[in-house]
Amino acid sequence: MPYDIILKTIIALLPVIVLVIVLFRLDSHRLLGTHFMVRMFFAGCLSAIVCGWINGFMIEWLVIDFERYTRFVGPVVEETVKASILIYLFRTNRIGFLIDAGILGFTVGAGFSFVENIYYLNMSSDAHYGVWVVRGFGTAIMHGGATALFAIVAETMTERHLKMNPLLYIPGLIVAFLLHVIFNHFPISPVLSTAVTLLILPTILFLLFERNETTIHNFLEMDFASHRKLLRQIQHGEFTGCEAGRFLQDMQEKLAGPVADEMIDYFCLHTELVINAESILLAREKGIDVAVGIQIQDKLKKMHALEKHIGRSGLRALRPHLKFTAKDMWEIHLLEDEAHAPHH
Repeated sequence: MPYDIILKTIIALLPVIVLVIVLFRLDSHRLLGTHFMVRMFFAGCLSAIVCGWINGFMIEWLVIDFERYTRFVGPVVEETVKASILIYLFRTNRIGFLIDAGILGFTVGAGFSFVENIYYLNMSSDAHYGVWVVRGFGTAIMHGGATALFAIVAETMTERHLKMNPLLYIPGLIVAFLLHVIFNHFPISPVLSTAVTLLILPTILFLLFERNETTIHNFLEMDFASHRKLLRQIQHGEFTGCEAGRFLQDMQEKLAGPVADEMIDYFCLHTELVINAESILLAREKGIDVAVGIQIQDKLKKMHALEKHIGRSGLRALRPHLKFTAKDMWEIHLLEDEAHAPHH
């Protein structure tokens, strides 16, 4: 491969990868595992391939010229497809805080831009270096930033809701779409638009992350204390301190002993695991590396065994009364992901 092509490839592909790594390293709590990040990057790559097929079909179907399509229709298709990956993560409680929403969003967008730039390198490798500077430092950062902003807005809108309302994702989609369209319509030179994008988007993300670090610490401290208090109450039979306890006491009085005991065991295990996750995150904040050990893995297995025994319909009836939050569910997923990671 000629030196010229190698240099253009580095300019087009490397900047956004470096920024993903920088953002990942900013997370002192290590909310996201490396393997999970890699999977999300490849999901972003796949989204670019899907968009390529959709865009080709839509251009023919709408009978529209390429330039107009890329300015108005393309951004809608691309931001929606990228956002669908994040929506799946929200719906499965894989995102807990703004910082991991932003990192995952940027990672998905980075994967998208990586494939898109490989395509353009293959099609127009003889283009001037300025083109690859714009694509590597401008378009690629825009794709990552747009998806990151969607994820941040969506997390802000949905963080208090365990059951997601699809309408809550629309504001984030509008923000991502507008950013994409404004970049495509920037009234001055592409190089200046690239400079503005490179300065503004990473700065916004860094400022949000710095502020969110304090938010995460405060949340973990308060939630850790409240969960420990709740667990002590339930374990000592003091059911009247919260709605979950009163519900479990009611079940104890109405149902046969073993069924009620299973429900109490399930609730206690779930709460213990949330406390374990919060303990690990608080330790990491102080630079102490705590792994998901055998005891926690055994608790996870026991909890899943109870879930199978209680059954889906029983869990659907049980969970609303136990007031598990989206962050509680995310903390369980965090333990599960780390328990199954290769280094464990």
